[in-house]
Formats: sequence, structure tokens, C-alpha cells
Amino acid sequence: MAKNENRRYDSRRRVLKNGETERADGYYVYRWSDRTGKRHGVVAKTLEELRRREADIMRDKLDGIRADAANVTVNDVYDLWCGMKRGLKGNTFNNYRYMYGMYVEPDLGRYKVQTLKKSDVKRFYNKLVDDRGLKISTVDSIHTVLHQVLTVAVDDGYLRNNVSDNVLKELKQSHNMDSDHRRALTVPEQELFLKYLRRESGRYHHWYPIFAVMVGTGMRVGEVTGLRWCDIDMEAGIIDVNHTLVYYDHTNEGCHFSVHTPKTEAGRRTIPMLDYVQEAFAMEKEYQEAFGQECKVTIDGYTDFIFINRFGATQHQGTLNKALRRIMRDCNDEQLSSGEENPVLLPRFSCHSLRHTFTTRMVEAGVNIKVVQDVLGHKDVETTLNIYTDVTKELKQQEFDSLQKTLDKQKGKNSGK
Repeated sequence: MAKNENRRYDSRRRVLKNGETERADGYYVYRWSDRTGKRHGVVAKTLEELRRREADIMRDKLDGIRADAANVTVNDVYDLWCGMKRGLKGNTFNNYRYMYGMYVEPDLGRYKVQTLKKSDVKRFYNKLVDDRGLKISTVDSIHTVLHQVLTVAVDDGYLRNNVSDNVLKELKQSHNMDSDHRRALTVPEQELFLKYLRRESGRYHHWYPIFAVMVGTGMRVGEVTGLRWCDIDMEAGIIDVNHTLVYYDHTNEGCHFSVHTPKTEAGRRTIPMLDYVQEAFAMEKEYQEAFGQECKVTIDGYTDFIFINRFGATQHQGTLNKALRRIMRDCNDEQLSSGEENPVLLPRFSCHSLRHTFTTRMVEAGVNIKVVQDVLGHKDVETTLNIYTDVTKELKQQEFDSLQKTLDKQKGKNSGK
């Protein structure tokens, strides 16, 4: 009997549980303590609504979700993530910060973490692609940092699971862009490109050495532009890749070049020179001596860079890609004005496409996959296998297209008998 007397009732004579009270204005309150002893409370208009919220709170407590998560935004967790990211290369971390600050912070970053749903992330990515016209590679970079931030939210008990899991994959499928495919140059396109640059009377002849080295080594742009004369052994025909040249915003110091060592041991490697690559280095040496050019910059203690501009400074990726666009335009104009039926034309491509082109040539030549991985400097063989698979698919399609043409010709001959 005494036990019943300790029960508390609401104004409708319903029994209230521990922690539940009814206020004078008719609203219901539930109060509880978290694992640190801190008191919290929620308010609801009805007892039924309050108990639904109690069930959610109990579920959160069992799953280790923090009681203060309700007021934490994605931007708040991003600040935590920034404080945890130590040891990243400066340009990598700054790129992450730029992507987040430009695209996530003013939009999805304002969402409360606890209420964030997978559909919110998917809608955000779709808006970036459909409304803002971003390339899938850019969305991929944004996803990289957002996924890491939400992983921190899960690890720190603000979120039950990472709602961005698999969203990028689904986006690519829905937009029919399973991969941000950078098409390699075909053999005829590669031959046209190098032949056009190699012509001594041409206006782009001075660009031949650096682009020939890219086509013939598969090195990343920063690795090529960062090469010094001491990094190549002309007698042994070996290139020692031990650093990369990067250009990025150093925040307070503005944008300028820095030299970084490889992120992984796989990035530090040696590459044998093909004959035309070795010749390209020799041509660059002769060109600079003929015009009295020499390196006039020192970057983080590194100097005597091989590929320099007319001012003696290192080459910039943006400058190289602009040069490529002019080369494509003028080369194709010349091809079209030649009067040749169905002339070979250069597609639109970038410096990175030349790395993919070299990879394709290796696959076509049947080079062992581990050798391909080593030359490209891939840490994970899966990255190499993905490229290898793409190239193999293309080659298979080309072979079947060729087979179909042969069968069509044979069919035409037979029907003509």
C-alpha cells in the first residue's frame, strides 16, 4: 500500500515513471543523468510523445550516443577533426580544409549531427553535381573529408553510424559515372602528339622534352617538375624519384611552391629510361645551354631543377595544361587542313592523362602487374589493378570492334559472289 502511495500521477490520473513530471502548463518533462552525472531534460506536449523520446534516449544510452549530441553540428565535429589531423602533408590538409570550407561548411555543415540522414548527404552531393556543375572528381575529394569528419562523429558518440557510407558510389551509379575516367591517348594519338612537338620548326618544340618524359615514365606532374639533374643518371639510364614539387596555399604565406617527400615508401622509386626519354633529357640540356638558361630558384633547399621556364623558375602544372590546350588546338587545325580523309586528331587531355597513357602502353605490352605498380609508385596494388582492368576492358572492346569489321567485310564478299 505504501508503495502505491509513492506513485506520481498526471492530471489525467496516469502513472508517471521515474524522471517524468507534468508541468503546470500541461507539458511533460523527462529528466535523466548521463554517464558523467550531468543532468539533462526533454519537454513534450503529450505523455505519448515524451515516452517516444524517452525510448530514443534509452536507445542512445545503450549505443553510447552522447546526451549533448542534439546540439552538435557537422561543423562542430569538423573542428574536432581538424584538431586530430596531425602529420598530414601541408598541401593535403589544406586541400581538405579548402574543400570543406568552400562546399560543406555553408551547407551540410550547419546540420545537427544527430538528425543527419543518408538522404541529406545524397541530396547534398546531387546538388553539387546537378546545380553547381562540379566534376565527380571534385565531389570525390569533398566526400573524402566529409566521410572522415562523420567517422569522428561516430567514434566520439555523436552519431550511431556513418551516414555517408556508400553515398558516393550510389551517386556515380545514378549519374552513370562509375569512374572519373581519364582516357589515355591511343597509339596513333600519342605518335601524333610527340611527332608534332618534336618538329624543330614548330612553335612548341621546346615543350617536347617535358611531355616526352611524362609520356615515357608515367611520373606524376609534381614528380616531373621537381626533377633535378642530380636525380637522373644518364649513363645508367635511371631516374631516382625521391620528392615531389607542390604548389598550394600556405595560408598566411600565400601560394607558393614547396618540396615534399613521398607520402609512402612506394612513392620513392627508380624508373628505367626508355631511349626517347633519355634523348628528351639530353635535348633539354642542349636547349638550355644554347639559350643560356639556368635554374635560378631554391625551394626548401632544393635547386638545379631540370624543367624550368624562361625566367629560370620551376614549371607550374597550370601552365603545362594551358600549353597542352594550345598544342591540341593548333595540331588539330593542321591535321584538318591537311586534306587527309579521317585524320587522327588529339582529344582533350591533361598532364595526368599522360600518366594514364604510359600505364596503358605498359598493359598493352604485357608488363607484369607488380612492375606496373612499382613504376607508378602505387602503395596499394588494388589501385593498379583498377587501372589495369579499365585498360583491359578497352583493349578487349577494340579487339572485338576489329573482329566485327573483319566479319562484316567477309560477309560482304560472300554476299557478292
